[in-house]
Amino acid sequence: MVSMRILVAPQEFKGSLTAKEAAEAIARGLRRALPEAELDLLPLADGGPGTVEVLVEATGGRFFQADAHDPLGRPLRARWGALGGRGEGTAVIEMAAASGLALLRPEEHDPRRASTFGTGELLRAALDAGYRRIIVGVGGSATNDGGAGLAQALGAHLLDARDRGLPPGGAALARLARIDVAGLDPRLREAEIVVVTDVTNPLCGPEGASLVYGPQKGASEAVARELDAALAHYAEVVRRDLGVDVAEVPGAGAAGGLAAALIAFCGAQVRPGFEVVAEAVGLAGRVRRADLVVTGEGRLDRQSAFGKTTAGVARAAREAGKPVVALVGSVEGGPQGEVARPFDAVFALTPDLAPPDEALARAAELLSAAAEAAGRWVSGGSKVH
Repeated sequence: MVSMRILVAPQEFKGSLTAKEAAEAIARGLRRALPEAELDLLPLADGGPGTVEVLVEATGGRFFQADAHDPLGRPLRARWGALGGRGEGTAVIEMAAASGLALLRPEEHDPRRASTFGTGELLRAALDAGYRRIIVGVGGSATNDGGAGLAQALGAHLLDARDRGLPPGGAALARLARIDVAGLDPRLREAEIVVVTDVTNPLCGPEGASLVYGPQKGASEAVARELDAALAHYAEVVRRDLGVDVAEVPGAGAAGGLAAALIAFCGAQVRPGFEVVAEAVGLAGRVRRADLVVTGEGRLDRQSAFGKTTAGVARAAREAGKPVVALVGSVEGGPQGEVARPFDAVFALTPDLAPPDEALARAAELLSAAAEAAGRWVSGGSKVH
């Protein structure tokens, strides 16, 4: 008798579990309910923190360490990777490893000063290692500098009216007078850079990097407006000096405008993070081989439909005619609500009365219990919500 094949494909549960930890917790619960099932664990990401780990481990690649600097210029060792299998020859870095918000204490959050210089150092490390196709995950940023720091790390000079180099951070861009790319790393001309993100925001304006995401990084309303004006000025100088118009490019506002710099200075293309990851790990084939697909994330809400991992997994399952179950920390509108419709069932981890801190501390335990409940639901022959 052939046992049930279950694909376990969650993303990270932000603030509590990595995608790998989530997949392992789900597997523990499923094994208690369905001990004969064959489990295929496939942690996923969409360009944010954990993208390097997901892609390297899923493809049998390699991890590397590089010297870099954090958003405030302090030295650190940051991890990057290279894909194996069909992806051999492709490096992957994530800006969160060097320029991420999680690297700072809450009282240090300051997008006026935070820089993407360290992300440029990681990109340079991949070039030094001989890689010419590089995937850059741009989620989880502490920065709002339009990728100016990255450009400086790669040899560009951003100068003020007195031909002095700009200091780090997004606020300094208001003083940008010209850009000199004579010293830009020549290896970029032969490199293929792919920016992966679940964000489609433009660089500036009401939906831009500063006004939408600046407050999450410590910006007051006034500071967010200041940074938006600085990025608008930066975009104009980039257009004039580099001949690249990044102001309205969808996704250019990702990571405080880091994507804009990757487009302008590195000729990068921006692609949906889930799409790139799904291709690299062979998601479609693994869905086809499964009898059931289980995915999950910290919160299922209306934003989940816009490029998020759970929605992408649900689409892949539907296209293959496979049932799909979501395990989530919480769900907007409840498990019967509109956001749950792409799934055959949704199981929420958090008991309604559980304090949030307790739920986070017990995330693995709660996720495992939800997976066990989902497994018993499946073994009982249920077909809909």
